[in-house]
Amino acid sequence: MCKTPEQILCDLIKIDSTNPPGNETAVAGYLKNLFEQVGVKGEIIEPEEGRGSFVVKVGSGSKKLLYIAHADVVPVGDDWDFEPFSGEIREGVIRGRGALDCKDLIAAQASAALQLIEEKVPLQGELIIAATADEERGGSLGAGYLIEKYPELLKADFAVNEGADQPIMIGDKMVYFLQVGEKGTAWCTLKAHGTAGHGSIPTLADNAVVKMARAVSRLNNYRAEVVVVPEVEMLLKKLAEMCNLEIRDFSAESVDGLLEELPLEKAFVEALRSMTRMTVSPNQIRGGTKTNIVPDYCEADVDIRILPGQDCEYVEKELRLIISKDIEIEFNEYRAPTFSSSDEPYYRLMEEITLDLADKQAVCLPAISSGSTDSKYLRGASIPAYGIGHMARGFDQSARTTVHGRNERTDIESLKLKTAFLKELAKRYLV
Repeated sequence: MCKTPEQILCDLIKIDSTNPPGNETAVAGYLKNLFEQVGVKGEIIEPEEGRGSFVVKVGSGSKKLLYIAHADVVPVGDDWDFEPFSGEIREGVIRGRGALDCKDLIAAQASAALQLIEEKVPLQGELIIAATADEERGGSLGAGYLIEKYPELLKADFAVNEGADQPIMIGDKMVYFLQVGEKGTAWCTLKAHGTAGHGSIPTLADNAVVKMARAVSRLNNYRAEVVVVPEVEMLLKKLAEMCNLEIRDFSAESVDGLLEELPLEKAFVEALRSMTRMTVSPNQIRGGTKTNIVPDYCEADVDIRILPGQDCEYVEKELRLIISKDIEIEFNEYRAPTFSSSDEPYYRLMEEITLDLADKQAVCLPAISSGSTDSKYLRGASIPAYGIGHMARGFDQSARTTVHGRNERTDIESLKLKTAFLKELAKRYLV
């Protein structure tokens, strides 16, 4: 009898894989042993000591389905109400770092595969399970490394990963999301130069910090053009319909008005807003060496997320409209947006199973993410990837804020729903 998904999740939480330093090899070793107990051999790929990813394949055939999730977690922080790596269960809730991001998905994927093995389900294709390292810091030692060095290990018709928002309630209906894309990043550093001088006579100098302060203030007031990709248009129209809002003429110009009318939680509405435009957020400033010296240099790091059709050239052109030409713009991290079409049989199959298992009266909608997951590497390798965030009806809505926060937790019923979804998807696609 194989372990239940909640037992697997509890075991995984107890393994501290905080990144940095990582220690994902310990997670990989646990999973390798789990599959060896049922006679299936997996492998650990370790680009650096302790930074291993685990890959195992179940079944054989021309069809290939990939389940992927990351084994690392973010640092814990202070003021938890329970031990972050206890993995304890109380009143149907599994508690600890990684419970929602995203060791729950690893547990569900592993459990689904183990159940298929135990039940001797005759897969006519290959189910690939991958628990990757380093996702929380970009993934270069995990999914990025595997795609670059061992692409055959992850090659699949399509993949299921994290990345979707948790469901919301509109009236008495659950709304589930399937993540079909991610915004790209165009992070840059702004550099302002001036002339140093004595702080007692600042008019004889040229203050670089003041220059940067003006630039940052203008960036804060920047309003990007609205760009609505087809999947987001579908999402907004359906949400409006469910909220009994009439849309006469949908356009980019009407988006902000619609968002203001949606009677939904502010955090969710702002996530919708971020799906419709480039976002610019100046988040770090460094300048000056001493209180009585006028600084001759100042720099600011800016987090910029972009939509399809936007790149560094577009970003620089936009920035130049609002900041002075004497401030340098240096791009230090660029990654193009990635998308997988919702007009695919893979997406429709996932939607069908979601509604079959969750609630026939529920709604399933495509969405894009402002953040980043390992799906960017898969899509870059021409593997369609879709993110899930499935939770059971009645789940604790306050648990949303525990991802990367304190008191992270999930409920057993939601974990079972994820497991059932993944098991059924494998059966329908590979049998």
